[in-house]
Amino acid sequence: MSMLTPPGMGGKYRITGDKYPRMRRTGGRRKLVLAATGGVLALGLVGWGTFQLVDVFTGGSTATAAGGRNCPAPATSASPAKATPLPAPGRIKVNVLNATERSGLAKQTADALKKRGFAIGEVGNATEEYDKKVKGTVLLLGAADAVDGAFPVLATQVGGAKQKVEAPVKGEPAKADAAEADEADGAAKGPRKPNEVDLIIGDGFKKLAPEAAATGALKALNAPKPSPSPTAAGRC
Repeated sequence: MSMLTPPGMGGKYRITGDKYPRMRRTGGRRKLVLAATGGVLALGLVGWGTFQLVDVFTGGSTATAAGGRNCPAPATSASPAKATPLPAPGRIKVNVLNATERSGLAKQTADALKKRGFAIGEVGNATEEYDKKVKGTVLLLGAADAVDGAFPVLATQVGGAKQKVEAPVKGEPAKADAAEADEADGAAKGPRKPNEVDLIIGDGFKKLAPEAAATGALKALNAPKPSPSPTAAGRC
C-alpha cells in the first residue's frame, strides 16, 4: 500500500503517478485588476491636484501661443458722455427771410421764434440767390461753426430744415470796417458770427413745429449721450 493511500481504503483508492492536483485561491485575479485600477485613479488625482496648485500659485494665467492670456474680453457698459455745450436760443440771432410768394410769412415766423426765446435780427425777403428757389421747408444758412451749434438748436423748431455753410467771401471787409461799409451802400457785410443764422423760408413751409414738441427736442439735444466704456476686469 502506498504511503499516499488513506488508511482504511484497502488500496481501493490508490493514488498513482507523480502529478497531483494543486489547490488555487479563488478571487486572486479580480483583486489584482481592482488594485491596478485603483492605482491608475490615484495617479490621476495626484496629477490633477498638482496642476491646480501650479495654477493657483502662478496667478491662473495660461500663456497662449501668441504670448497673450486666455482671459475674456472686458465687458463694456454705457456711461454718460460729456455733451458739447450748445448755445441757448437767446444767444442765437436769427435773420428770417421769405423766399416764397406768400406775403407776411417772414414776420409771422419771426414773431413766433421771438416768443420761443430766439433773438431776431433782419426780417424781410430773401436775396435773389434764394428767392423762389428753396423748395423745402426752410434753409439754414450760416458759418461753419454753426453746424455744431446754432444749426441743430434752430432745427428743433421746424421739421425738414436743410443746412448750408456760407463760404467766406474773398476780400471781405474787416470787422472794424464792416459798419462803415453798411452805412455806405447797405449791402456789404462783415464776417458772419457763429451764432448768426439766416432762416430762409421755402415753398414747403407751413408753420413751426408745435412748441411742446420743439421744447422736448431741445431738451433731448442737450441731454448727454451714453457712450460705451470698458468695465474693470478681474484677474482671469
